[in-house]
Amino acid sequence: MNPTHDPTMDAITSAVALGHDGRPNDARDALLAVWASLGPQGDPLHRCTLAHYLADLYDDAAEALTWNIRALDAADSLSDARAHDYDGSLRVAAFYPSLHLNLADDYRRLGSFDAAQREIDAARTRLHTLADDGYGTMIRTAIDEVESAVRERRAEPRASAPKGGR
Repeated sequence: MNPTHDPTMDAITSAVALGHDGRPNDARDALLAVWASLGPQGDPLHRCTLAHYLADLYDDAAEALTWNIRALDAADSLSDARAHDYDGSLRVAAFYPSLHLNLADDYRRLGSFDAAQREIDAARTRLHTLADDGYGTMIRTAIDEVESAVRERRAEPRASAPKGGR
């Protein structure tokens, strides 16, 4: 099923495209403007999507962590019915492996290895929600990479991680 026309999701997608085009500052500014219009009680699909993408635009792990926590909080308020209203193929449960992975990577980069491992464990308990496709493989591989770095107590950014302002 194709996504329903949603002006806020369109604005988020356009902002994300700026980041992919090498304009992370413009992407951040555009996403922050949408975030300001949503407010803390805004549509959880919008808040989750926006925060998830905005976190990737920060190289600073503490700033990324803030946005990844917001994405997870929004996902906890999101229903499958709302996700299906936008795109019938979306299942909220399938958001969680990536959301927990991102939190794990942020905590790891901050040197909070126990918290990182708890998030890895949470991501692994949700892996069954992912399809056996390219996206699922990418998330599973990243979870393995982060967990290895946690075990080795390494805090440097992963080569395969999204790049913020770099």
